[in-house]
Amino acid sequence: MALEKILMPKLGESVHEGTINTWLVKEGDHVNKYDPIAEVMTDKVNAEVPSSFTGKIKELVANEGDTVPVDGLICYIETEEITSDKGVQSNQHMKNEIDDTIEDAETDTSMKKRYSPAVLRLAQEHDISLEQITGTGRGGRITRKDLEKIIASGHIPTVSDENTEIHTSKKDDIVRDIPQQPVSSKPSTSSVVTQSGDIEIPVAGVRKVIADNMVRATTEIPHAWMTVEVDVTDLVALRNDVKDSFKQQEGFSLTYFAFFVKAVAQALKEYPQINSMWAGDKIIQKKDINLSIAVAKDQELFVPVIKHADDKSIKGIAKEIYELAQKARTGKLTANDMQGGTFTVNNTGSFGSVQSMGVINYPQAAILQVESIVKKPVIINGMFAARDMVNLCLSLDHRILDGLICGQFLARIKEILENMNAQNTNVY
Repeated sequence: MALEKILMPKLGESVHEGTINTWLVKEGDHVNKYDPIAEVMTDKVNAEVPSSFTGKIKELVANEGDTVPVDGLICYIETEEITSDKGVQSNQHMKNEIDDTIEDAETDTSMKKRYSPAVLRLAQEHDISLEQITGTGRGGRITRKDLEKIIASGHIPTVSDENTEIHTSKKDDIVRDIPQQPVSSKPSTSSVVTQSGDIEIPVAGVRKVIADNMVRATTEIPHAWMTVEVDVTDLVALRNDVKDSFKQQEGFSLTYFAFFVKAVAQALKEYPQINSMWAGDKIIQKKDINLSIAVAKDQELFVPVIKHADDKSIKGIAKEIYELAQKARTGKLTANDMQGGTFTVNNTGSFGSVQSMGVINYPQAAILQVESIVKKPVIINGMFAARDMVNLCLSLDHRILDGLICGQFLARIKEILENMNAQNTNVY
């Protein structure tokens, strides 16, 4: 037998960590290589983690709800290989590493203030002062078990206990500890008074990922906004003429959104500066035009990607929108479906919105909100006429883009859409 580590895999481009949503196995279970052992959630996708070996699950290191960095340890598995001298040496080396870690943890406090989401949540729920606790994790890091022991003891340190420091036993949790981000400066939720009838909804899962991404985007990106109004009367007439035959022939609906995505892809090809990303000390202008689209499922939001949208027809885009939406709503999106987005188009009009300011999908340069198509009185040749109008609202990263290029980009989308009609637009 040999004891092997199973690590958090890299589940997508720019994905640096994943949250254990559900363990599909328990300690002692036998699994085959490639069998799914856990459901993991990232800011890109929900995915199953396969076993890297055939054998028996020896220890689940990460708990459900824990966030683990890529290549971080999530569990140990005892493989069914025949023990060799090499295997014995490997196991002895692993044991020595663990013993060294335990010994170092006695004096090292370099990671005392690096808390996992589970630790922060428990501390907030029980009003625990983390500053007054000595943890048993690597580098003095406080683990969830440390807090659970303190809560069970009834001796909970609060901020007023200035001269008190709580110590916990150190042996059990050393190998379970996974480096996390520094503690947030957000105010404790304990400051919010809960009254009878209030419902407490934990911020976890996809909602937590969304929250973290929105904070990062609005904190790091200097947003600016522009809006244009587009007359899509001819486009509406075209779509109404062909939608029934299209649905009968293709088996899925021809939505307005497919026309807008096509127009955006064409305009991005002509204004490639918009199809860029921020990379710290440089701006990367992407060659491929891969459009991210937002798809909601209950309280979850996913952003799958239409790859090479500029090469697709309106029918091809409509088909991909339909298929990606179906995958999202049935939990079948893959990591590949979520990777590579270079610009985001959001169909806020589906909710009846007429004007909004979207938060940019980091690290992209911009996001376009397609609002609801509404009938409006418009003056044409000095006379009022009822026209189908829509607002296109662009949020831009002002580090990458300026008003001039964005104004030209929006004007080009407007021109394309206002010329989509039965005479010069081929859906197929």
